Amino acid sequence: MTGSLQTKNDKFYIVLNTTENGKRKQKWIATGLPVKGNKRKAEQLLRDTLHEYELTSETAKSDILFADYIRLWLKTAQRRVEAVTYHGYEQAANSQVIPYFEERNIKLCDITLETLQAYFDEKAAHGRMKGAGGVSPTTLRQFKNVIHQTLNEAVKNRLIPSNPCQFVELPHKHRYESTFYSAEQLKALFHAIEGDELYPLIKITALYGLRRSEALGLKWDSIDFAANRLTIKHTVERITGTTIEKDRTKNKSSHRSFPLTPEARAIFEDAKKAEQENRQLCGKDYIENDYVFKWVNGRPFTPDYVTSHFALLLKKNGLPHIRYHELRHSCASLLLNNGCTLKDVQEYMGHSDIQMTANIYGHLDTTRKQALTDNISASLFGGC
Repeated sequence: MTGSLQTKNDKFYIVLNTTENGKRKQKWIATGLPVKGNKRKAEQLLRDTLHEYELTSETAKSDILFADYIRLWLKTAQRRVEAVTYHGYEQAANSQVIPYFEERNIKLCDITLETLQAYFDEKAAHGRMKGAGGVSPTTLRQFKNVIHQTLNEAVKNRLIPSNPCQFVELPHKHRYESTFYSAEQLKALFHAIEGDELYPLIKITALYGLRRSEALGLKWDSIDFAANRLTIKHTVERITGTTIEKDRTKNKSSHRSFPLTPEARAIFEDAKKAEQENRQLCGKDYIENDYVFKWVNGRPFTPDYVTSHFALLLKKNGLPHIRYHELRHSCASLLLNNGCTLKDVQEYMGHSDIQMTANIYGHLDTTRKQALTDNISASLFGGC
């Protein structure tokens, strides 16, 4: 295909020379650009238009359903990403994306911005699977990620000329205001739950500001009693009903070490002793594994159980509600307000980017910081 610029009524027009049924035809396209001072813009627009038409002419025509192409994309994604990431893709695709487009019999070649915007507007208003209402902006972005990557694959394979998903508009995310426990509140928590099966796990989580996946992923090779050191190098996560165990951390920065405080050392020594006693008690029914935190029969605690039981403990003891993950935020806040720098906290928390640390913890005002520092237990958190 060839093309040229022509002028008409002091405006630039793109003229494309095409062939249809063996006959040459010209197609005039208005640029809307005045001739004066716009020659370079018009020339660039001509090049862009020719490129787009060339891609379109080379694009393979396909009658494949969009739902089926998402399934094909999932197979390629499974080879490219980690299991945790893939399970997230799979759950979003199979529960909320594929059924919508399959029910409407929409083909890949018929996907447009209007088609996609209608999908996201529908999910935002009525997408919740349990109960009335729409899904959250965060969940919508998970759906968009699946669709966007699928369409990128289709563009790469020249099944469609471009990806319309990039222009979809989604609702703004609602900023979640994290809640922190002060040192006194943490002490009250520890006192209230003493004797509960999660007591050691909760205490270690708060002491070192661990992610839930990191605390549950602690194995005996993570604890070096001789060197008095704890190293974070395993994780356990729950994705769409499946527990995923990994012998690595979330990112390179998350692989970090801490000194064992006397209290932490005592917790781990007690856990080791209990494991040996429970192995003898349960005999052949004992479930052998290297995890530190587990039930009497050796079965490790699951992420879902930890989250739900923690909420019940707070409610049962009349304590302010926080998410389990906010034990980690509480630790970071206490560190900051005890004189540690953002860089110190970044390394302690295992954040890959100090901007993340600043975004999460750097917005606390002076009054709130002062309240959080009241009666901080230096022996509990061990400073920086």
